Amino acid sequence: MLRKIMVTAAMLAAFGHAYAAVDINTANEDALRSIKGIGAAKAKAILEERDAHGPFKDPADVSKRVKGMGGHTFERLQAEGLAIDPAGAAAGTQAAASEPVRAPAATGASAGTQKSGAAVVVKK
Repeated sequence: MLRKIMVTAAMLAAFGHAYAAVDINTANEDALRSIKGIGAAKAKAILEERDAHGPFKDPADVSKRVKGMGGHTFERLQAEGLAIDPAGAAAGTQAAASEPVRAPAATGASAGTQKSGAAVVVKK
């Protein structure tokens, strides 16, 4: 019984790894080519465009900048595991999480009425 559980767990892990998303903004050529439907030429075109003009923002941006990556093609590639994580989104989230929480600044008449422990988080 233990052997069946171990085999099942190993198969699930293998399938999970096979369907892991490949981020178009961080993937190298080999990772892009692992997506069914992206060959050497398409992977090279994606990398050259990304290097020349920066990360992709959304599927519309990809379709404008990379020849042959229209809406339906990109939808199919997303189903195969291609994803877009706009650059800066992860960095912005990390920056917001690492910023200290600040209390609101006291002003003139309300200087003596500020509650202690109150915090305001401002996202940029």
